[in-house]
Amino acid sequence: MATKVADRLLLDTNIYLAATDEGRDEHRRAISALDTWPASGTALYTCGQVLREYLSVATRPAAANGLGMPPADAVANVRALRSRLRFLAETDKAVEQLLDLLDSVECTGKQVHDANLVAIMLAHGIDTIVTMNAEDFTRFSDRISVVSLDSVS
Repeated sequence: MATKVADRLLLDTNIYLAATDEGRDEHRRAISALDTWPASGTALYTCGQVLREYLSVATRPAAANGLGMPPADAVANVRALRSRLRFLAETDKAVEQLLDLLDSVECTGKQVHDANLVAIMLAHGIDTIVTMNAEDFTRFSDRISVVSLDSVS
């Protein structure tokens, strides 16, 4: 059963990577999300962390689970995305939200990056993330809605 997407949401890095990589099973769905959701009134948000993660994976060699893109192409993609998305700054309020989350939710290592995304969302009043790794965010489901890309219409 498909879920209706929220009016304001953050797209996880993996959505942008799927939209870039035509070989991924989720490619068409990711492209559709980027094209149709804003046209139907959904505001799409990003932040510095998501853009850095995209650049990291996009430019990493394919043999190391990256896309192997030339840096100039990856930067051009980020510029194109920025022109279509609203940007959430990592403010002092977001840092305080992160510290509060880490006080109350078990997060270690790379999980802190997920907590940081949630903190940025909360600081800006965004309550929904769309991802292909919903399990990474379930620990925060009492604070945000976690939606899998394959479950939205």
